[in-house]
Amino acid sequence: MGSIAEQYFSIGLFLVIALGFAALFVSLGFLRGQYNPYKAKNSPFECGLDAFQEARMPFDTRYYLVAMLFIIFDIEIAFIFPWAVTVGGLGAEGFWHMMVFLGVLTLGLIYEWRKGALEWD
Repeated sequence: MGSIAEQYFSIGLFLVIALGFAALFVSLGFLRGQYNPYKAKNSPFECGLDAFQEARMPFDTRYYLVAMLFIIFDIEIAFIFPWAVTVGGLGAEGFWHMMVFLGVLTLGLIYEWRKGALEWD
């Protein structure tokens, strides 16, 4: 064991190198990139359509349902990855706990599907 600074030196070095590369490439893009603005390039882009209403128009509630579904299933991946790494040491009990978790998420997806949250008519 070394001091705290020795233990975290490699992480700090990695962060310094990563931030250096990021700064290098952003500055190279800024300095070497072409700047050629024109009206169509500077206009707001709304899913390939011309802007036809104010920006403060209300969104359909299905948009928020899909956003919540994305967050739920994104969090699911955050739970599945560590489980997949340690599933060998968890045994059958750990396996079946995850299957129950995935079953509940699958039931939620089926419910949302049947309610029409995934349909954009």
